[in-house]
Amino acid sequence: MAVCARLCGVGQSRRCRRRQRNNQQDQGSDSDMDEEEGERIVGQSDAGEYGSGHVNREGSTGPPHPQCLAELPPELLVEIFSLLPGTVLPNVALVCKKFRQILNTETIWRRRCMEEFGMKEDLRKMEAGGVSSQDLYVKLLHPYRHILGLWQPDIGPYGGLLNVVVDGLFIIGWMYLPPHDPRVEDPMRRRPLFRIHMWESKKATVECMYGHKGPHKGDIQTVKKDEFSTKCNQTDHHRMPGGRQEEFRTWLEEEWGRTLEEIFHEHMQELILMKFIYTSQYDNCLTYRRIYLPPAMPTDLLQPGLFKGTYGSHGLEIVMLSFHGTSARATKLTGDPNVPAGQLTLDVDLSRPVVLPELEKQRSIEELSRLVAGVQREVEQQAGGASSTARRAAEGPSGGAGAAEEMPFVLPLGVMARNEVYPRTCRKCFYGTGLIAGHGFTSPERTPGLFVLFDGDRFGFIWLELKSFSLYSRLTDHLAHAHAPNMERFEAMLRNMQSWTS
Repeated sequence: MAVCARLCGVGQSRRCRRRQRNNQQDQGSDSDMDEEEGERIVGQSDAGEYGSGHVNREGSTGPPHPQCLAELPPELLVEIFSLLPGTVLPNVALVCKKFRQILNTETIWRRRCMEEFGMKEDLRKMEAGGVSSQDLYVKLLHPYRHILGLWQPDIGPYGGLLNVVVDGLFIIGWMYLPPHDPRVEDPMRRRPLFRIHMWESKKATVECMYGHKGPHKGDIQTVKKDEFSTKCNQTDHHRMPGGRQEEFRTWLEEEWGRTLEEIFHEHMQELILMKFIYTSQYDNCLTYRRIYLPPAMPTDLLQPGLFKGTYGSHGLEIVMLSFHGTSARATKLTGDPNVPAGQLTLDVDLSRPVVLPELEKQRSIEELSRLVAGVQREVEQQAGGASSTARRAAEGPSGGAGAAEEMPFVLPLGVMARNEVYPRTCRKCFYGTGLIAGHGFTSPERTPGLFVLFDGDRFGFIWLELKSFSLYSRLTDHLAHAHAPNMERFEAMLRNMQSWTS
């Protein structure tokens, strides 16, 4: 009962007070007993009936004062317990029989499902089907809460982005796919890989959603903290009647939105075929590692987050933009055989702004290369200058995304861009480097380039040595359970990501 009293802050229960008094010396006086009895409800009406005019120990009339949580009316206890996190309710049930009985109230568990997992009208459907909100919370939502959020699948260099969410009456793992190349500003595409539900039984059921024959038996295992794996128990459901050729055609239309005959570039055809052969071997038996969205700071150049970007023959890829003092970094969540997922694709020095020349001179790749080369020489000369580094770190980035007026922008002649329609004005430009490598991530090196901030949702990078331009557009989907608890955890995650694919 002392536990009850502490939960609501009413004070210690009478039983606990009596125990304390018994342990003290000089007990048993009439005054002590009178005081304890005075804490109880002592007033009665002249007729001796309870309820017609109680008198508390101050002499006023009114209802009795409960001395512990257990003495509160059941409806008030339901309201109090509804406010507690679902994870502590099993401990509350251990306090006493009364609490255990009250915790069977559907109102409590319905509220927990709504507030912790965003479920709403779907609960009524579940209850109508014979599954209680308590069963839903205890057998589905709570046991699988640790897999909600963002994850990166271990698919070699290709990586990926999985978002596990409570979706209606299901927990669903959605694989996020970039738009079809090169439509970088189109919304993301989604494909379900697995789902967990209690729709047909009183226990949670895991189903694989891969393939084209509908849901079938699957399994989910927690390998260790921030890691889990999926397994399909009926991989024959992934096969198609027409064999590998039909599977490849279907995959190609989903992945690229076109047929192989419509892709005229021979090197691109090879890359596409290579990706299909590599990724299809997993049959949805994958290991996933947790990833976080980067924390935001008021001094950030723009809101950090996920962006879709063009990568030449490799198509569109997903990167995570984050800010670290005077640098902005874009890390690949999806990758390719040259630069795999998890690697730092862009590293931008926000203390090295580049002032663009007038519009006509911007058309000259030589003029732009000269400007960037000048900044690069300055960086190399000051690489060992601790005082200069400290001074620039103290200055910080050059303001937020809205701090500068827009200025005309045009790509230099000879620079390849898969997006012929790109912004013709920009806000700021900075010196940066991009990571390039040979097939199999051989001979990786950082090459100089120009980071171009267009607005709060778009930026670009000119790879000067490659004479190529990448346009990046923000992923605007709402991603719950995905933000990093702090910057230290986020930076540790970035280091781990690079080690996964190095």
